[in-house]
Amino acid sequence: MPFILGKKLKMTQIWKDGKVVPVTVVGALPNTVSALRTENKHGYAAVQVSLGGTKREFRNRAWSPIDAASVKEGDSVTVEAFKEGEKVRVAGVTKGRGFQGVVKRHGFAGGPKTHGQKNRFRAPGSIGSTAFQRVVPGRRMAGRMGGDRVTIKNLVVAEVDKEHNQIFLRGAAPGARGGILEIRTGR
Repeated sequence: MPFILGKKLKMTQIWKDGKVVPVTVVGALPNTVSALRTENKHGYAAVQVSLGGTKREFRNRAWSPIDAASVKEGDSVTVEAFKEGEKVRVAGVTKGRGFQGVVKRHGFAGGPKTHGQKNRFRAPGSIGSTAFQRVVPGRRMAGRMGGDRVTIKNLVVAEVDKEHNQIFLRGAAPGARGGILEIRTGR
């Protein structure tokens, strides 16, 4: 199976071919196939897997072919489905950062530090024109940051530890330690 659910355990580094490689360690206990979706009954083909109380569907798409005929409910998906050097997509929910200003949230430069400016160093500046008499929708302003679902493409599987049910992904995966990640093969 080209997909699995796992928990982000930690970030560390390992030695590969005489070089230090930064990796994210994902604990991927065996997932159970909890439901199958078929074209005839549901209108799409998908396999639903569960990791404890968490369930996710993996649909049949052009870049991620899922052969629903080869699995049945109750089967398990393990880390053995992945090979070292394989490229994967990793989806997860980023860390929530609460209410943030425009400098941190959008990278604004802030105001000048001189010429009579007092408490305007991290202010957004002008937010609209005189023509509309309102704030235009989509204006970048202060607000809640993080907590978004993000997919990172082309992460490479650095190592697969079948004994401890762990996958070592080269680079950073979204989310905090203990967060659920969806790992699937594809471009």
